[in-house]
Amino acid sequence: MNKGEMKRLGDYICEVDVRNRDLEVTKLLGVSISKEFMPSIANTIGTDMSSYKVVKPRQFVYIADTSRRGDKIAIALLQGKNNKAIVSSIYTVFEVKNKQELLPEYLMMWFRRPEFDRYARFKSHGSAREIFSWEEMCDVELPVPPIEQQQKIVSEYEAITHRIRLNEQIITKLEETAQTLYRKMFVDGIDKENLPEGWRMGTLGEVADFTYGKMPDKTSKGDIPIFSGYGIVGYTNIPMYKKQLIIVIARGDAGSGKIVLSPNVFYLTNLAIAILLKDDNMKYYLYYHLLNSDTSTLRSGSAQAQVTINSLFSYEIIIPSNDDYREFDKLISLVNKQMQILIDENMKLTELQSLLLAKMGQGNMVETQNFASLQRGDQQ
Repeated sequence: MNKGEMKRLGDYICEVDVRNRDLEVTKLLGVSISKEFMPSIANTIGTDMSSYKVVKPRQFVYIADTSRRGDKIAIALLQGKNNKAIVSSIYTVFEVKNKQELLPEYLMMWFRRPEFDRYARFKSHGSAREIFSWEEMCDVELPVPPIEQQQKIVSEYEAITHRIRLNEQIITKLEETAQTLYRKMFVDGIDKENLPEGWRMGTLGEVADFTYGKMPDKTSKGDIPIFSGYGIVGYTNIPMYKKQLIIVIARGDAGSGKIVLSPNVFYLTNLAIAILLKDDNMKYYLYYHLLNSDTSTLRSGSAQAQVTINSLFSYEIIIPSNDDYREFDKLISLVNKQMQILIDENMKLTELQSLLLAKMGQGNMVETQNFASLQRGDQQ
């Protein structure tokens, strides 16, 4: 898009400062770097809530302080017709002045672009803490197409978002089904001191080997997911593994010791350890067994929490009979297959969302396919 076609955001928005003087609004929210509202974790006992700012539907809130939020800016749009909330008085609340010229939902899409985060960080100033000021926010430039085109862009984005959330709900239900079956077969009525015939106590090292991931060649490009345990962090052209494995996050204070399943084909980074089972039929039993165990005890290290292969070798587990864990594997394979289909679909939909956001900066519409089928699927 040509520079002359970009519009100054300050011409379309205005700051809002309505205080909770009558204490009518009680729902206190915070704002995350994922650009969503979240329940506040602040201790408000004895706090005068009348000074807090009121947020109404289709109004924005952002946190000007960008110092401790990595490369992202915390900003969100309040949804829901009758939804009201309060936020800290240090947050900035603003709204679109004329919603017939600029849709708040379209603007929120602009804020979700990684380019906006980079711009906000670059324009943040300060010594003790860096601030993305209201003046800098007003100087943001963006394309403002006709309102009909904005609505079309928003509708496409929201159709994708709705489908992703629907898939996530189904995945959650399938996960609950798997957990229920696991507890029924391996937890309810099971006593470690008096295990069923053919069961025994053992260690992870008896049933598996382990290997650390490593960093891929940064110059390699491809469609093989680079998996860190925390998620997919890129793509390469050479797979490290060609089957789904149980992965232990090995580094990071927030996630070390966490157990996850990998993609079916992937490259593993050095943040994680792959569990290589001696009998692949044990995969789902062991995965749910570890999920329901206190794997935080695997952590070591004072400066930074980490999990080592040595700690995995000696980790105590219940080893059921071959027939029992193989029966469970057969049942859960069907559930996992359906979950993986939905997970793969969500990956593609997320990529489509990113493409749509990227195209906004070029002033182009994304010619997306299968939106009609997505919406029909929602109604099934």
